[in-house]
Amino acid sequence: MSELNDIQSVLTENRIFDPPAGFQEKLGGAWVESMEAYRDLHAKSIADPAGFWESVASNLQWFKPWDTVLEWNLPDARWFIGGTINACYNCVDRHVEDGHGDEVAIVWEGEPMDNDDPDIRHLTYSDIQDKVSRCANALKSLGVGKGDVVTIYMGMVPELSIACLACARIGAPHSVIFGGFSSQAIVDRVEDADSRVVITCDGAWRRGSVVPLKANVDAAAAKTKCIEKTIVFKRCDNEIAWDDARDHWWHDLMEEADAECPCEHMDSEDMLFLLYTSGSTGKPKGIMHSTGGYMVYTMLTSRFTFNLRPDDGQVFWCTADVGWITGHSYIIYGIMANRVPTLMYEGAPNHPEPDRFWSIVDRHKVTQFYTAPTAIRAFMKWGDEHPAKHDLSSLAVLGTVGEPINPEAWMWYHRVIGQERCPIVDTWWQTETGAIMMTPLPAATPTVPGSCTLPFFGIDAIVCDEQGNEKPPNTGGLLSIRQPWPAMLRGVHGDRQRFIDTYFSTVDGMYFAGDSARRDERGYFWIMGRVDDVINVSGHRLGTMEVESALVSHDAVVEAAVVGMPHEIKGTGIAAFVTLGGGVEACDELKASLREHVAGEIGAIAKPDMIRFTDALPKTRSGKIMRRLLRDVASGKESTGDMTTIEDFTVLAKLRDDED
Repeated sequence: MSELNDIQSVLTENRIFDPPAGFQEKLGGAWVESMEAYRDLHAKSIADPAGFWESVASNLQWFKPWDTVLEWNLPDARWFIGGTINACYNCVDRHVEDGHGDEVAIVWEGEPMDNDDPDIRHLTYSDIQDKVSRCANALKSLGVGKGDVVTIYMGMVPELSIACLACARIGAPHSVIFGGFSSQAIVDRVEDADSRVVITCDGAWRRGSVVPLKANVDAAAAKTKCIEKTIVFKRCDNEIAWDDARDHWWHDLMEEADAECPCEHMDSEDMLFLLYTSGSTGKPKGIMHSTGGYMVYTMLTSRFTFNLRPDDGQVFWCTADVGWITGHSYIIYGIMANRVPTLMYEGAPNHPEPDRFWSIVDRHKVTQFYTAPTAIRAFMKWGDEHPAKHDLSSLAVLGTVGEPINPEAWMWYHRVIGQERCPIVDTWWQTETGAIMMTPLPAATPTVPGSCTLPFFGIDAIVCDEQGNEKPPNTGGLLSIRQPWPAMLRGVHGDRQRFIDTYFSTVDGMYFAGDSARRDERGYFWIMGRVDDVINVSGHRLGTMEVESALVSHDAVVEAAVVGMPHEIKGTGIAAFVTLGGGVEACDELKASLREHVAGEIGAIAKPDMIRFTDALPKTRSGKIMRRLLRDVASGKESTGDMTTIEDFTVLAKLRDDED
């Protein structure tokens, strides 16, 4: 793998934006006010992690204090040893006990629109305490106890968050499966987790149609003996099959359940949840996260990254699904622990019209907005006229998550959505890290389009070779972490060796993220893509992200994906799949123009050997481009490996049918 450390990086970005004037006043002050404050606090967090995190952990309510802050025996970290805590208590009950029970905790909007009158619910902390306690008792009535994994397969309704918190309340780890996954994905995950109870909905709304969630659970139950009980929340009132021995209506159980349910005292290292990630080969990995460390780290990253303040009229909206780690950390646990209202939206960003997100921002006066680059590129394609219809003046912080953002998409986000007055926090992290690892801080960090800037507190990040030697500025290498952090994964469920091989075997003594990166002269980090996405062209190793960014910087292009393809002379050539803006005509002249544009931005070595225009790219349901499938298309191979996460199989089929 030594050749992975020689990635060329020649794409430059010289635009820099200082934190907007007046930002601190708009959000009632800033947690971190300057780069000097950031650097001082970050240095302390690295030099004395135990002292730093002990101070942070005191912001949460513990039933029993810890004896030892950290025990680190690579690859195993234990945090707040001996302490007992409950995640649900810290998100709900302590706020009620502190006199905030009548404050709004969750703002929810359903997808269907009835004469511009959307389905909206406001749930207070007292409402949620009641519903979570009843749900927890309902789970107990079905035999669920501490340590039993409960599978949750629901649409984006408040009951999804309530189900997660109910599991946390009684110490039953939850395993949330995104509602777009197939029945086979359910089978794989319940069998791996030995999960006997599934919570689902009759259906969920998506682009005006009902997603048949209950039917998918029924199909899974026919394939495995694991599923013994299901709880069904009635959302769409669609016709469903029913098994009296297995199925229970949510509303019936909630009506029968007691509204009093004490929070289980959980050891800090007890598992809070399992979340499965899909790899290019093999079965999905069940990533295990602890209770105490995860809550401490997620609470702080939420607070500092988005400048959360509970008494300043804020409304936080993360557009992810709770089926992904982003939803776990930045819809439920991190946001609710900070007592800031968290917004949930059920449906698609373009239903019934492409301005749906902006109408939500306007209607609910959203202050922090956190979404994915793939969504931003879609907004660009749909046109500036849609956000222009709405008042976005409530927005104060914009965030991106899921993959590196192209500089031109960043600029559009800054100009059109942020109206050049909102700082953008471009965050890098993973399911395995639990929460944000690198990010600007909105009142402190000068931002550069396309860079996630600097590590969060306690994160000792390095770009290095396989021996752990730090690479010089603007030289690509392996993005690795030298010290443990509280929210790091605690293992892969049922597969100790996979945990070691995947995360702790590439760089000796360090966690390896699987991403290639570089640091520029100012010390900012640039994510260049997965190591698998690096292309060796005539001996020069190029990061796909930089070629994609060069393509997207062309006026005609809104999205691009770049992969390697077999080439008789170069060994590997560059294949580019390009989505054009509205009204732009695909033609050979445009292909030639794009090739020259890339050469001008990066150099002749980066000219794509093949450019294929496409209306859409194959993506996961979380919006990440599935480049491995594009590699198969470019090389003429059949696709193998796990494809349960693909959003739309017709996109892949069309690419295979089209001729270049």
